[in-house]
Amino acid sequence: MVLRQLKDIILNHLFKNKTVVIYGARQVGKTTLVNDLIKQLDAPALVMNGDDADIRDLFLSLNASKLKPVLGNYKIVVIDEAQRIMNAGLGIKIIHDNYKDIQLIITGSSSLELTEKIKEPLTGRKFEFFLHPLSFREMADHHGFLTEKRLLDHRLIFGYYPDVALNIGSEKRILKTLASDFLYKDILSIGKIKKPVLLDKILKALALQIGNEVSYNELAQLLDSDKETIEKYIDLLEKVYVIFRLPGLNRNIRNEIRKGRKIYFYDNGIRNAVLGNFLPPDSRSDTGALWENFMISERLKIISNNDEVPMTYFWRTTQQQEIDYIEEIQNKFYAYEFKWRSAKKPFLSKTFSNAYPVSEFKVITRDNFSDFLNIGI
Repeated sequence: MVLRQLKDIILNHLFKNKTVVIYGARQVGKTTLVNDLIKQLDAPALVMNGDDADIRDLFLSLNASKLKPVLGNYKIVVIDEAQRIMNAGLGIKIIHDNYKDIQLIITGSSSLELTEKIKEPLTGRKFEFFLHPLSFREMADHHGFLTEKRLLDHRLIFGYYPDVALNIGSEKRILKTLASDFLYKDILSIGKIKKPVLLDKILKALALQIGNEVSYNELAQLLDSDKETIEKYIDLLEKVYVIFRLPGLNRNIRNEIRKGRKIYFYDNGIRNAVLGNFLPPDSRSDTGALWENFMISERLKIISNNDEVPMTYFWRTTQQQEIDYIEEIQNKFYAYEFKWRSAKKPFLSKTFSNAYPVSEFKVITRDNFSDFLNIGI
């Protein structure tokens, strides 16, 4: 089993009179993580799955007295895929408020549904965490940095979904199943998608544009749709953790791009499965974009559960001056460019450095990426 870094973070937040909520896409390992937590805690645990009809029925008319025989002497209660339960928020609140000695752990694969159901009932009552697919850092800890670095080309193409990373030789088949079944399951169950074919076209268009600024108007024209529908579908894809948006930085400079955004995939393998392209890095024209997606998504895995999360951006001007990725921490800016091939001497735009207090600028390549991922090698 690969040790998840989120495990120790969550362990430090248990039994503090807070419900623990773990978000993450389907198949990223939420259930495995929870089972590992239960095993280490070695306490009586009840696991309920929101995909089971009898569990959904239980929550339809839930009250404290009805719960007592169900909860018994359990010290840990897990509700897996809680977004599938209609009255999840109210039921969770009843457990939280009436059974103080029970640690409640909730998981969900759709922030849209689950957040709507628990936001108000659990205000001030929860700790929230986000589980990504496996990371380079976790796999390096699992079988060594050098072994994982040798697999860098492989990860760039097939990504880090646990079932993919741990089943060398079956990656294509697993990814095709993930991309066709699991990624759409929560979106379609919400019932707000009237054009599944359009959703597929949007995903493919976004997959072709990683590393580039995305225009909703241009996508609408390309796909014979309207801007509002495009934006709505992209928002849904983000809320089931398929993609994430990186906004443009615009603050001080007249010619900065306004309201710009780039869109990346949480996992390279899913991106390549959407396009049906699993060619190796040396045989494709989009390797630079894949490297950029890979590095930014890996960086997010590191910072997503930190107490101090930086603001993140890209930067571009109308004169096509640009920086791939920027972090802002306490009004200091850390700027990065991503190059698959070793780059020449780094060059930072004077327009940017004159406008912003830059604390660091680096070009991240295969030779120095370990520092960017906080791996002391």
